[in-house]
Amino acid sequence: MARDVMTVDARISDHLAGATGTITIDLGRIAANWKALADKVAPARCGAVVKANAYGLGADRVIPALYRAGCTAFFIATPAEAEAARLLAPDADIYALDGLVGNAAQIFVRHNIHPVLSTLDDVAAWSLAARNHGDALPAALHIDTGLNRLGLPSRDVRRLAADPALLSGIRVELVMSHLASADVPNDPKNREQLVAFGTLSALFPNVPKSLAASDGLMLGPAYHFEIVRPGYALYGGQASAADTAPVAPAVTVAARILAVTAIAPGETVGYSATWQAERASRIATIAAGYADGIPRSAGCSNGETGGHVIIGGHRAPIVGRISMDLITVDVTDLPIDAAKPGAFATLVGNGLTIEDQGFAAGTIGYEILTRLGPRFTRLYIDERT
Repeated sequence: MARDVMTVDARISDHLAGATGTITIDLGRIAANWKALADKVAPARCGAVVKANAYGLGADRVIPALYRAGCTAFFIATPAEAEAARLLAPDADIYALDGLVGNAAQIFVRHNIHPVLSTLDDVAAWSLAARNHGDALPAALHIDTGLNRLGLPSRDVRRLAADPALLSGIRVELVMSHLASADVPNDPKNREQLVAFGTLSALFPNVPKSLAASDGLMLGPAYHFEIVRPGYALYGGQASAADTAPVAPAVTVAARILAVTAIAPGETVGYSATWQAERASRIATIAAGYADGIPRSAGCSNGETGGHVIIGGHRAPIVGRISMDLITVDVTDLPIDAAKPGAFATLVGNGLTIEDQGFAAGTIGYEILTRLGPRFTRLYIDERT
């Protein structure tokens, strides 16, 4: 079902009638996206990245939806996220991408979390936790293959393989790495990392391997190994610059129009008077701003192109600067009845993608999605209804 402004408006119940902005999250679509990706990568296993509160959409609702759909492997970042995920997916494999942070070892032992070990210090700490626990503990090894962020360098990987005592008490259940340029399919770095990963991961025979996230899984079966780790694609994002993932948008963002003002030619709009009307214009002021995660860079000055919103099925350009709580939009060319106070403008959805908004703001869709703030009222469409 299409998610347009009227759909969003219709789903605001009486007790939400004062909402200035909404995020409508289609849990059924997220589950369907996961199933489509699982079909694409079969026979590889398809996990789900649900860190950062399921990319800002609500892990308490997204994880159960994916778990019911059949997902049995979840990737989170922090110890707090690990605890929450375990309650929501009781018998799933849960991997903590940040590894052992603070007192994470105690939490991970208690909740059967698999830390992703990226340093020799992490390996030593988890081995000690296993000895104290009196039994082997599960973990993943993260190999750096060229991203130079988290990950064991090749010399440390070879050291672990040559001296099994260093992994005493650790049950290595996954060897993984992360691609640096998977969103650009023809980048030679993808092949370089694939070869490096194949070489180093072979030092741990019979251990499942994982290299691809949302964009990497689109590079083809050679990158799938035993498990893939989509995140952004689950929520309808298109990570690859060349190939379209078999997913559909699952998120609609809308904000209420507070006022529509008529201005004369030569009048300016917004802070620092960066945009000046060249004709008699109508300006709609919308109740969202950079405090809600709308990038300030999506605004525009005269002679520049910024972001857009959709009002009554029509695209309208953002004009002037985006401020903390407000966006100003030129609705001069829209029908009078389309833009009126109390109606909703679509910021994401109804043909305006997360990628569109990211490009307009000089960033990426990931940032648009994960920065959406708590002042937006979250509305959920449950796949069971």
